[in-house]
Amino acid sequence: MKWFGCCLGVVVAMSAALAYMANASTHEEAAPLYGINLPAGYRDWGLISVAHEEGNLNDLRAILGNDIAIAAARRGDREYPDGAIVARVAWNYVPLAESARAFGQVQSFVAGAPKNGVQFMVKDAKKFAETGGWGYAQFDDGKPAGGETANTCFACHSIVKARDFVFSRYAP
Repeated sequence: MKWFGCCLGVVVAMSAALAYMANASTHEEAAPLYGINLPAGYRDWGLISVAHEEGNLNDLRAILGNDIAIAAARRGDREYPDGAIVARVAWNYVPLAESARAFGQVQSFVAGAPKNGVQFMVKDAKKFAETGGWGYAQFDDGKPAGGETANTCFACHSIVKARDFVFSRYAP
């Protein structure tokens, strides 16, 4: 009987621990201002385009999209449908030492350390009507950045209003 009670206690304790961990892993903090959560699995999304930014940004970036965004980008839709999410992942770029040896000069650059977190645009025409139908968020190390970060996004993106506020174009 002692053995049964001991086993039952272990099972109950393990169940409680697993329930707590499951709840903790699904609880995440939403980004301020637009209330956007970090989308699960975004690093596995399809590639919309890549870019090299100069000036103050000075990074390499990949523009990713969820299935809805990828389908719209591939079709060349003038506007993205509700539910589309576009992600920007950026890195510092560093010279590839092997390319200097192979070509006699630094010629190739690769992604280095992550830069400026990961940024998202989420399309919901009703919820984000005041900002062209898009909500904006940035996450640094998996945690939402301050509201002031996302507050500046729409002003810059308004320059490309004719392309539904999206700078990137699909790169087939």
